[in-house]
Amino acid sequence: MERKLRIGIIGCGAIAIKKHLPSLQKLKQVEIVAFCNRNIEKAKAAAKDFGTADAKIYEDHKELLKDKAIDVVHVCTPNLSHAEISIAALAAGKHVMCEKPMAKTSEEAKRMVEAAKRSGKKLTIGYNNRFRADSQYLHKAASRGDLGEIYYAKAHAIRRRAVPTWGVFLDAEKQGGGPLVDIGTHALDLTLWMMDNYEPKSVMGSVFHKLGKKKDAANAFGPWDPDEFTVEDSAFGFIKMQNGATIVLESSWALNSLDVDEAKCSLSGTEGGADMKDGLRIHGEDFGKLYTTNVELDPGGVAFFEGETESEADLEIRLWIESILNDTEPVVKPEETLVVTQILEAIYESGKTGKAVYFD
Repeated sequence: MERKLRIGIIGCGAIAIKKHLPSLQKLKQVEIVAFCNRNIEKAKAAAKDFGTADAKIYEDHKELLKDKAIDVVHVCTPNLSHAEISIAALAAGKHVMCEKPMAKTSEEAKRMVEAAKRSGKKLTIGYNNRFRADSQYLHKAASRGDLGEIYYAKAHAIRRRAVPTWGVFLDAEKQGGGPLVDIGTHALDLTLWMMDNYEPKSVMGSVFHKLGKKKDAANAFGPWDPDEFTVEDSAFGFIKMQNGATIVLESSWALNSLDVDEAKCSLSGTEGGADMKDGLRIHGEDFGKLYTTNVELDPGGVAFFEGETESEADLEIRLWIESILNDTEPVVKPEETLVVTQILEAIYESGKTGKAVYFD
């Protein structure tokens, strides 16, 4: 019988419980053997629901990493500790999936990439929106050249009022930022992936903390405490790439706008365009006429049988595990997510100084 990959989970909060663990549990090639959380009761609860009968419980990730039988570690902690834990796990000989964003700073992200290269182990970052049906379809179309050279794009991550009020989301020290690193990062990752362009030249950014100061504000997750709201409530970037391509990035948790979209992009190329704003639409011109195609992503079912579809989280986790088993590159490469981190950091820097940030 082939040995299963042994998984350790560091951080047993919502992202682990709702995304990582249910998808891992469905795979026959793995067993979840270790759980770590500073609040050990959370680790115990996760182990009971998702772990093997003899799963081990830890309060300190350093103790978990000493277990040589563990092959893979999933890092599901606040942003502040992503780099520290991932680098330590790679040094301990573990493959690592780290939740997004990659790290608080680009320097930390760079050290994660270097640690993966030194260890020979695989590192990936949890950008699950690449695995949606519309994202998968559009990436295949763009890779085939259907849009030609993509020279202008928009990365959309706008919420009207949906500020996360739990955990450490509003804590600048622990998170490194607000909507830009929480949801803007997804939109930017999608856009760069579609364009297959990871060579930024310059970034201009605007960062606002306007609505976060309001008391008793309307909010999908309940009112926030203005004194605890130490991150931005919206941020915007104008990104120019080395080849002249341009990206506009918009992100907010709270913005007086009805033009809301999250983790989506719009693309303009020499042969056609595409957007995800109202389903997936691909458009262009043919035979002297303009056309718009609405892509039907759901094949539908028949009476009494709807068919089976794989969720984006299930596909993300399955392909990650298969990249380890088959020794292939993960879909989300750390070198790509390093560039995402560098651009986000540049938007914050430009927002502070009012000046453009230039890349070598």
